Amino acid sequence: MPSLGFPELLVILGVAVLLFGGKKIPELAKGLGEGIRHFKTALKEEPEKPPAAEVVPEVVKSDKTQH
Repeated sequence: MPSLGFPELLVILGVAVLLFGGKKIPELAKGLGEGIRHFKTALKEEPEKPPAAEVVPEVVKSDKTQH
């Protein structure tokens, strides 16, 4: 699969400017950057461990009597 070159990136940028307008592009880039930063910090954090379940031994009573 060929990679994107400079002409392809210019076409994508031109389409983005046509769709969103020149004033909206910096806001979109800022939101995307904040989202990526939040995602990276979430990956670096230690995952929360579920609370350990208590193990309670069960007492079994027998109705049989030994003689």
